[in-house]
Amino acid sequence: MIRFICLSLFIVSIVLLPAAAPGAKAKPRPRDNVKVSKIHEKYIEGALKYLASKQKPDGSWGESSEERRHPDAITGYTLIAFQATGNLPGEGPYGKVVKKGMDYLLNRIGPDGIYGNRASGQYMYAHGIATIALAELYGQTQSPAIRTKLDRAIKLIIASQNSQGGWRYRPVVRDADISVTVLQVVALRAAKNSGIDVPKRTIDNAVKYVKACNHSSSGGFSYQPGSSPGFARTAAAIYSLQVCGLYDDPMVLKGSKYLIANHRTGQEWYVYGSFYAAPAQYMIGGDTWEKWYKVISATVAKSVRKEGNYYRWDPNGRGGVGPIYTTAVFTTMLAMPYHYLPLYQR
Repeated sequence: MIRFICLSLFIVSIVLLPAAAPGAKAKPRPRDNVKVSKIHEKYIEGALKYLASKQKPDGSWGESSEERRHPDAITGYTLIAFQATGNLPGEGPYGKVVKKGMDYLLNRIGPDGIYGNRASGQYMYAHGIATIALAELYGQTQSPAIRTKLDRAIKLIIASQNSQGGWRYRPVVRDADISVTVLQVVALRAAKNSGIDVPKRTIDNAVKYVKACNHSSSGGFSYQPGSSPGFARTAAAIYSLQVCGLYDDPMVLKGSKYLIANHRTGQEWYVYGSFYAAPAQYMIGGDTWEKWYKVISATVAKSVRKEGNYYRWDPNGRGGVGPIYTTAVFTTMLAMPYHYLPLYQR
């Protein structure tokens, strides 16, 4: 069911590959032999059925109390999971589901580029992931219905960057942290790949901020410059550098080794970190990706839950958020060998 649209979307993803950083030449991604196994394909298909069954009448998602507080973010993550398995608005087995979710996000964007209410204490988290989802949809469809409002959302990100090159919780120019910054960087890169204008200085300044969070002795990255490194922060940081074209940067390669050495399922923010660690290791490719996928696919297989024809993953520990979020992230991870999402390619 999933594979019948693989070829056409894979061609699209090749056309939309991220450009390398100025002055850098992107080497071809090392080949690997990673395939989605039959049992993992079964998990993916069951998870998509579960996610589709939980879509609300307005097109959004959210089951747990935490998810319901952040419907824009959860909808963004869920749309990425459907895209990672080859579904676009009106295309694929879940084309109608994707269209409904896309329309929900578009309807949330006001004249100032804000999704809903900017008063949320962690607004820019949701803004970042929702914009990534829409930018990926626009890049693959070139839908005029997306372009105008996506432009507004991107302009808000550009205008909210602080003097250090980063972003924080609210759309104001103040301090910054790595977790919020990475979401905005990836959103900007996805938009730029799709043909939307993003100033070079905005990307360059963001890269400087991300690099300032590097912990040189360990290879990890910290929440803010000078603080301690962690798994989730490092995963997010090296992936953001990669989407900006720094695929073989020493910080990326050392950060990859940090992730391998510090991969533990029980740690806080594991799901969030895994969302970035998988594409980061995928873009490094070769043996690194083969070994990583083997570990993470076995890890998520241990915690999957079956309900009739549905498969899902429940939250575990701090940062688990809820079953929609966790299921969307783990489905995206398992589906990466399908090669659908442009942002997951060199």
